[in-house]
Amino acid sequence: MSLKEKCQKTVKREKAIAIITIVALICVFCIAVALMISSKKTVYALAEEKQVQADDLKSEIDVMNLLADNTKTAYREEYTSEQIDLEYITTYEENSNLPKGMVQVLQEGRDGLQIVTTKKVYEGETLVGEEEASRKIIKSAVNKIVQVGTGKYKSNYKIQVGDTLYVTPDTLGIYVSPDKTAEKMMTLNQDVAVQLLEKTGEWYKISYEYYTGYAPANCFTYLKPKSQLTQDIGEETTYSKQQLLSKLSFDMDLTNPSGFTLEQFKQVLSGNSQDKNKIFENNAEYFYYAEKQYGVNGIFIAAVGIHESGWGTSSICLNKRNLFGYGAYDSSPYGSAYSYNDYSESIDLIARVFAKYYLNPAGTQIYDGNIASGAYYNGPTLKGVNTKYATDKNWANAVYSHMKTLYNNL
Repeated sequence: MSLKEKCQKTVKREKAIAIITIVALICVFCIAVALMISSKKTVYALAEEKQVQADDLKSEIDVMNLLADNTKTAYREEYTSEQIDLEYITTYEENSNLPKGMVQVLQEGRDGLQIVTTKKVYEGETLVGEEEASRKIIKSAVNKIVQVGTGKYKSNYKIQVGDTLYVTPDTLGIYVSPDKTAEKMMTLNQDVAVQLLEKTGEWYKISYEYYTGYAPANCFTYLKPKSQLTQDIGEETTYSKQQLLSKLSFDMDLTNPSGFTLEQFKQVLSGNSQDKNKIFENNAEYFYYAEKQYGVNGIFIAAVGIHESGWGTSSICLNKRNLFGYGAYDSSPYGSAYSYNDYSESIDLIARVFAKYYLNPAGTQIYDGNIASGAYYNGPTLKGVNTKYATDKNWANAVYSHMKTLYNNL
């Protein structure tokens, strides 16, 4: 092979190597570029994914916080309906043929029934408001009519077993046992004479012709019908100031009578400078009558009225004849408070409410042959009544302060 041919062959080989090298470099470059592009896309995707996850987490946290805030401040309403007694009203009539201060039932009172719906407002689980939403009467009450003596004479005669007694209401049910839920065996008319066989709490066991049964004790009198009193039949027992004060204490049993006479009630409730409208002075006798009929300390009742009405100056007292704010809810006290035609109705009703719900345990025989509910009973004392009657923990102390003032007015 000539030298020229050798050189040409060498040149061709070197060109082939160069071409192969260039092609290889191009391939490497392409692969590198592809890898770089792929790497960038992957990084971008991961970054985007991380950003999306972060945004989702932030959104979830915001929703949870919002729910928590709403849970804290959420208000809810709850309605409850309850069937309760519709308390009857008592009206008083004066009778000059009866001894002064004597109380005699002319018509028995009977509670009705009502369905009361109450709205309660809660913030979370905390009760923040309560008010009456509606009231539906399903059985009307029968009002009680009471005659009070205004005669010249007084009486402290104590009825004895064996006495002849006379029916005072227009009609009077006689029951087979001392309980108004018992079977009624007969009805007697006013002025019918019966024989007293036994005293059983607030009930009398009597005989009439061939029958024996039970009726409320305050539906009988020992006075002959239509009789005119022509002679003094005895003076009511009068206790001294010291004797009455000896019974006064913060822990006294409020189901025991104060022992004040009618004149002493009028004395302690008259001439008080705080009684600007003379409401207590002009209605003093009704606290006495309430004590006589319902077995509740009448001075305690007066003290509650003084405290609740600000000595008769509250708008509820002046406009609704309601000395005690009875029926009022904290959310709308004026609108929900009961209205009465006369202050005597307010005084009589609250005395029955205390006797029926607060001062006697469930099942106790009380006034007019009724049985105590005892729904709010925590003892027959000021502290016991305060437990359920008033949200103000100082209520009992305030009422006792007024009781002491009245006792010391003797």
